[in-house]
Amino acid sequence: MRCPFCGHEDTQVKDSRPTEDNSAIRRRRFCTACGSRFTTFERVQLRELIVVKKGGQRAAFDRDKLARSIAIAVRKRPVDPDRVERVVNSIQRRLESCGETEIASNAIGELVMEALAALDQVAYVRFASVYRNFREAKDFEDFVGKLGSDANVD
Repeated sequence: MRCPFCGHEDTQVKDSRPTEDNSAIRRRRFCTACGSRFTTFERVQLRELIVVKKGGQRAAFDRDKLARSIAIAVRKRPVDPDRVERVVNSIQRRLESCGETEIASNAIGELVMEALAALDQVAYVRFASVYRNFREAKDFEDFVGKLGSDANVD
């Protein structure tokens, strides 16, 4: 593993342990050249996933991009980072186990919307505003109005 600080290729693993949800191995590493310490995570990858975007472009699935978009939606909300990590793991497992190697970006967006609706309503609205491309305040009103009417149905 290359050191992220100096680029040296010889690093040593000082400690390995599973993450809390047992979805990854957390490794503490030490660079023999500069003495820096850093952490890496090792995860099982069932298959290579390709995301087919709206314009037809194809890109490799990026777990970190998924995690960042969810983290932005829950920023400054009372949501435990471990819950966000579990949501990201769950979405990735669902995508890998669906049997398809190419997945439409809107299918991923819908999985995120579903997960955020259960996690935090404000984060759900934040994500929806970008995902559904809200252009004016009326778009927010309509979306939040549907949320309110859905809640009253139960």
